[in-house]
Amino acid sequence: MEGGITKDDLRQFGLVLKNEIRKMLEIQNSTQTEHTEIYPGWIKSRKVRSMLDMSAGTLQNLRISGKVRYKKVLGSYYYNETDLRALFEIKGGKK
Repeated sequence: MEGGITKDDLRQFGLVLKNEIRKMLEIQNSTQTEHTEIYPGWIKSRKVRSMLDMSAGTLQNLRISGKVRYKKVLGSYYYNETDLRALFEIKGGKK
């Protein structure tokens, strides 16, 4: 037998790799679901930045200026969902 890699070897490797990635994604999704249930009404900074398409610096400025309530839990910032929504409400005809 030669020491080369066969097509069957690559096919098997591909299947194993797909299964491992699938398991990792399932774990990640279940962790995010549990996380949401633990902190209802609070959104992690990465998700806020993604949803609102803003930089980390902009989010930090909102936090520092007191426009958005936040909590720091184990080194991660969580922002109050109600405060974030209030930023985008039209008040007195002004945006």
